[in-house]
Amino acid sequence: MYSLHSVFVFFISFFIIQYRVENFIYRRVKKIYDKVSLLEHTDLRSSAVTTDMQTLTEEIEKFATNKKIEIESLQVREEYRRDYLGNISHEIKTPLYTIQSYLETLQDGAIDDLEIRDQYLERAMSGVDRLTFIIRDLDMISRLEAGNIHLETTVFDIVACVQEVFDFLEYRANKRDITLMFDMKYPKPIYVRGDRDRISQVLTNLVSNSIKYGKNKGTTEVSIEDLIKNKLIIRVTDNGEGIKKEFIPRLFERFFRVDKSGNRKVGGSGLGLSIVKHIVEAHGEHIYVESSFGYGSEFSFTIEKASKEAYEEIMEEE
Repeated sequence: MYSLHSVFVFFISFFIIQYRVENFIYRRVKKIYDKVSLLEHTDLRSSAVTTDMQTLTEEIEKFATNKKIEIESLQVREEYRRDYLGNISHEIKTPLYTIQSYLETLQDGAIDDLEIRDQYLERAMSGVDRLTFIIRDLDMISRLEAGNIHLETTVFDIVACVQEVFDFLEYRANKRDITLMFDMKYPKPIYVRGDRDRISQVLTNLVSNSIKYGKNKGTTEVSIEDLIKNKLIIRVTDNGEGIKKEFIPRLFERFFRVDKSGNRKVGGSGLGLSIVKHIVEAHGEHIYVESSFGYGSEFSFTIEKASKEAYEEIMEEE
């Protein structure tokens, strides 16, 4: 009898102690929980507060995981912001220092030598042109990202558009003995729907890049292919330097350059591909890149196909 009573008292004491201990721990955790919930009301207060320790622990662990993801995201954004500001600073100060150095030389007396004066003024003007080019592209990409550029959608002949780009860049290509060509003859117009000026800019940037990074006596080839029923894909292919695999995911970032050296072989604002991506996506389309280092690259984008009747209808309205 005594033994049974002892066992009964033991279990009663055990459960009382367990309850008090759990209640003690819960009150302490609950206090932490309440303080944390003030930091992020929506994460921890979306459901009723529970006295179940396991549920409470799971909610706090979930909160901690979400916060860790947010912190990592903020760190990535901060790193991107630093890179972006550093790149802007570098791109702008380079032509500014060039302009400043030539003007200071002229101020120091070189202006009296007519040959040097003309030469240095021409170089300073080249720096001004590059600075203007960078500011213009920065303005455009800012408006593209903010959605402040209205697309003038129309129906036009993409073959004629490509040919105009070839004609515009022919002199630059000839300087490097690069041939601009279609993959085949396109005897008839191929009609597409989009903003003709913006699509022309996309093609100009892609073909211009292929000339910059192409090899002497190389080729830049444009092909126009059916993709699906109402879509075409435009491919710009070259046999130039190509791009290393690790750089491809970052190609469309603002100011990203494969050549990280201060003495770059080619100029430009470093915004061309980023602008291309934004214009293509503003049309609701996609851009792709494939490259084999040492053998060449292919940039391609989709565009909506249109009919001859749609083109003629627009021509009648105009």
